[in-house]
Amino acid sequence: MSLLAHDRYCDEIDHQVGQLRSIVTSGADLSATVPTCPDWSLEQLVRHMGGALRWVELLVRTRARENIGDEQIPAHGGPQARADPAALDAWLAETGEGVVAALREAGPDTRVWGWAGEGDTRFWARRMTHEITVHRADAALTAGLPYEVAPEVAADALDERLYLVEWVQRNLPHRRASAELRAAEHRGRSIHLHATDAPAGLDAEWWVELAEGGIVWRRGHGKASVTLRGPLTSVLLAFYRRLPLDAPGLEVLGDRELLEFWLERTTFG
Repeated sequence: MSLLAHDRYCDEIDHQVGQLRSIVTSGADLSATVPTCPDWSLEQLVRHMGGALRWVELLVRTRARENIGDEQIPAHGGPQARADPAALDAWLAETGEGVVAALREAGPDTRVWGWAGEGDTRFWARRMTHEITVHRADAALTAGLPYEVAPEVAADALDERLYLVEWVQRNLPHRRASAELRAAEHRGRSIHLHATDAPAGLDAEWWVELAEGGIVWRRGHGKASVTLRGPLTSVLLAFYRRLPLDAPGLEVLGDRELLEFWLERTTFG
C-alpha cells in the first residue's frame, strides 16, 4: 500500500486547518445545518474536527498505548463562547499547531495506540489528513464556498477509504454491513472508479470486488459491474457520500444499485 510521505501528511493537515479557519472567519453562518452531516451545525462540525485533532495530538505526544477519553483532552470541546468566529479560529489555530508539531516530532514510526490495527504515528498522520480533508468539504458546502484538494491527497483518501473498509470487513466480520457486503448474492460483483482529470503519472483508477472473505481492491483499470466516472475531487466526494451520484460531471455506468448498496454500507465518517 503506497502512502504519502509523513511530512507531506503533516503539511496537508496544516494546510487544511488553515482552509477550515478561513471558512470560520468568512462570515459563514455558524448555526447553519451541514447538509452532508445534518445532525450538526457548522460550528458543531468545526468543534468535532478540532476535538479529533486534539485527541490525536495527545495520543501522539504521550505515546499512548491505549485510547484516551474525551474528558482527559485539554480544551477538547473548543472555546466556551458560542457563535464566536474569533474564538473558534484561535482555538483551531492552536489545535493545528499542536497536532502538527506532535506528529513531526514523533516521526512516522513511533508506536502509539490506533483503532485500525496500526500501532504507529503513520496511521494517525494519514487518518487526520483525510478526516479534515473531507470535513473541510462539509464546511465549504455548508458555507457555499469552493472546494479544491491536491490530486495526490484526493487519490490517497480513496486508497485509505478502501483500506479501512477492507480492515473493518476482515476484523469486524459480524457487523451487519460487513456481512451484507460479503453476502453470496453479491460475490464477484465489482466497482470501478475512474478519475477523468488526473494529472499524468497519477494512477487515479480503482477496481473493487466484493468477495467471500471481504473486499479485494487495487489501483488500476478493470471491467466492472458499475463504474463511477468524473473529476477526481467529485469522485472522492461522491465515494464519501458528500456529493450525489448525479452531481454535475459525474457519470454512473452499469449497476447503479450496486454502487448505492456499497455507499450505504461503508459510511463511517
